[in-house]
Amino acid sequence: MAYWQTRGLRGSTLEELINYTNEKYRDKGLGLIQKIPTPIKPIKIDQKSRHISLAYFEQKSTVDYIGVVQGISICFDAKETTKELLPLCNIHEHQMMFMEDFEKQGGIAFILVYFSKYNEYYYLPYTFIKDYWDKAKLGGRKSIPYKDMNPQYQIATKDGVYLHFLEQLQYYLSTLDE
Repeated sequence: MAYWQTRGLRGSTLEELINYTNEKYRDKGLGLIQKIPTPIKPIKIDQKSRHISLAYFEQKSTVDYIGVVQGISICFDAKETTKELLPLCNIHEHQMMFMEDFEKQGGIAFILVYFSKYNEYYYLPYTFIKDYWDKAKLGGRKSIPYKDMNPQYQIATKDGVYLHFLEQLQYYLSTLDE
């Protein structure tokens, strides 16, 4: 049983930045992207303040965000690491399965990762992640190293949008035509 009280609010700053970015995209008519809440079952509720102080996840989540950008369906998850690598154990099998199924339906799946050690954000296409995932299953490395990040996928602040990841999405789409 996974208790959200014990997991803290990992990645909450990253998610706040993404939520802000998604609001900007909506305001500018660029896309509509929604945070997908993870269903929880409250265990302890402070009767006075009505705040949940202890709960467990009712079911496995899919990914953090789903939406549409200029007619393209997207789904993605947000990950943060303090290390020089992104541990694959931070990406769950049910998330990989969801992203695979999403892409089979014609959507685009990816992960936005924050390497806090370098204060850098990257767009990681599902196909890039899957390559590492498959190799790990065969006994290969169990992480994606920072040194393997494609500079074309580094996310910058632009036009008042803090994590302007649509440029990386556009770049990725252009590589599919090759």
